[in-house]
Amino acid sequence: MTVISSRRTIIRAGAVVAAGTATATHAVVDSRPSAAAVTPRTDPFTLGVASGDPAPDGFVIWTRLALDPLAEDGLGGMPSSTFRLGWQVATDERFRHVVDRGTVPADPRRAHTVHVEVHGLRSGREYFYRFRLGRHVSPAGRAVTTPRPGESPAALTMAFASCSNLPAGWFTAYRHLAAERPDVILHLGDYQYESAGDGVGRHHAGPETTTLAGYRQRYAQYKSDPDLQAAHAAAPWLAVWDDHEVDNNYADEMPEKPAEAPTFLERRAAAYRAYYENMPLRRTSVPRGPDLQLFRRVGWGSLATFHMLDTRQYRSDQACGDGFKDCPDASDPSRSLPGTEQEAWLLDGFRRSRARWDLLGQQVFFGRRDRDESEEALVVSMDAWDGYPASRRRVTQGWVDAGVRNPVVLTGDVHAHWASDLYVDYDEPDEVVGSELVTSSISSGGDGYDEADGTHPWAAWNPNLRFWTNLRGYVSTTVTSDRLEARFRCVPAVTSPDAEVFTRATFVLEDGERGLRQVQDAPVPSLRSARTDEQKIADTIREETHSDG
Repeated sequence: MTVISSRRTIIRAGAVVAAGTATATHAVVDSRPSAAAVTPRTDPFTLGVASGDPAPDGFVIWTRLALDPLAEDGLGGMPSSTFRLGWQVATDERFRHVVDRGTVPADPRRAHTVHVEVHGLRSGREYFYRFRLGRHVSPAGRAVTTPRPGESPAALTMAFASCSNLPAGWFTAYRHLAAERPDVILHLGDYQYESAGDGVGRHHAGPETTTLAGYRQRYAQYKSDPDLQAAHAAAPWLAVWDDHEVDNNYADEMPEKPAEAPTFLERRAAAYRAYYENMPLRRTSVPRGPDLQLFRRVGWGSLATFHMLDTRQYRSDQACGDGFKDCPDASDPSRSLPGTEQEAWLLDGFRRSRARWDLLGQQVFFGRRDRDESEEALVVSMDAWDGYPASRRRVTQGWVDAGVRNPVVLTGDVHAHWASDLYVDYDEPDEVVGSELVTSSISSGGDGYDEADGTHPWAAWNPNLRFWTNLRGYVSTTVTSDRLEARFRCVPAVTSPDAEVFTRATFVLEDGERGLRQVQDAPVPSLRSARTDEQKIADTIREETHSDG
C-alpha cells in the first residue's frame, strides 16, 4: 500500500497511532470484564463488525461499541470508560482453528471504536474474525488476504457500490451484495448523507451533521442497518469518500454554501475524524485536523492493482459553480480534480504497474456527458471530470503513455448504472483507450425506472455512452487473466425491503482489447418507463445537482 504526502499534511506509514488503534499483539484473549470498566449488561456490539484494506499477510478489523446508537452526543450510550476487547482470527466460521488473537482498548475519546491491523497470516486465504467483551461476543465477519506480489490467482471477485441514503429507501441491495460473498467490496462514496429529513418509512436522526457528535450519531444510525452490517461482514472493504460524508459538492476548503467558508475546515475536521473512526482503515489514515490520507494502492497479486482515489479533498473549486453548464473556464490546465500531487502519484502508479488490470476506484463520472446536442455549446457537469477536462486528459494520456494493459475506471455518485468507453480526445473520439463502469446508488434517489433498450437520450450525441438504467443496485465483477465480466445488478424498488435482485446487463472486457462488449440480459418488462426523453434528462440533472443527490 502506497502513502504519499498530502498538500497540507505528511503522514508516514506507522508514524501515527491513535487511541483505539492497534496492531496484532499475539496475546491470549482475555474474555473477563475490562479492568477499566464494568462490562455492560446488554450487548454492546449493535453496530456489527467490518474489515478492510487487505494485504498479503492480513487486514484491518473494526468494531464500535454502542448501547444506544442514536444517542444525541454521538457516544452511543456508552459509559465514559475504556473497555478492553478481545479479538480472534480463525480459518473457519466456528472458530475451531484460531490463528491469531489479542486485545485492544475501546476508548471513549474515539467513540469506543477499534481498529486492529492483523499481520502474519497466509496470503490469498479466507479468514473469519470476531470480538469479545465479557460474555458478549460480536457477530463474526469474513475477510481475505490478497495474493503475494507476483502471484497470479485464478480469479478475483469484486463488487462496488455507492450512495446509500437512509431516508430514500431500504438498503436491500447491500443484503444481496453480501450474499455474493465477493473477495473484496469497493465503496465509492456517499456512505452516509449529511442532510436532515424524512423519507419513505425512515428518517435521519438529528439535524444536518456539522459537529463531531452529529457525524458520530449519523454513522451509528447507518451502521444499525442490518443490510449494511451484512455487507461489511461479508468481505473486506476498500472505502473512499465522496461529498456527502462532509457536505454536498464541497471542493477542498470550499463548502457548498460560500457563507459557511469561515468555519468549514472545523466541520471537515469533525467529518474526517468520524469517517476514520467508523471505517476499517489503517493507521496511515488517522486524520490530523481537517486532513486525512485516503488515496492508496492495493495490489491483488499480478492480476490487478486498485488505485483508490480521493476526488474531494484536494480538488480545484468547481468552475462557474455547480451544475451542468457551458463553462470555458473549466478547461484551464492548472485545474485538477484529484489535485496535482495525487495526479502525479496516480501517473507514477501507471508507470510502475505490471498488473494485468489497473482498476481506478473513484467517485465522479469520468467520461464525457454533454447534455447539449448542438455543436455550439458543451454543457457538462462541473462537479465531475467533465468540469476538469485538462486533468482528465493528463490522467488518460498517462495510462496510454505508460502502456497500461487494461485500464478500467470504477465510478459511483450519479445514482444510475452506466457503461462508457473512454477516449483521450472526446472532440475526436477515434480510438477507445479504456472503459468506465458506473454503479447506481444503493438507495439514493428512491425508486428508479428502466428502459428496454438501456439507452440514455444523451447517447445519441455522446458515442462513448454504451448503457444506462435508472434502477438502483450495485455492480458485481469477476476478473481473470483473460477477461473482466461486469454484471449490473438491480432491485426493482427501494421502497420495499423485500425486493429481489436481478442482472439488468452484463458487459465483458477482453484482456488487451479496448472497448466494452455487451452480453445481452433481458429487462424486466414491468419496469419499462413511459418517461419522455426530456423527463429522463431532467431526472439525471436533478439527481446529480440537488442538495441530497
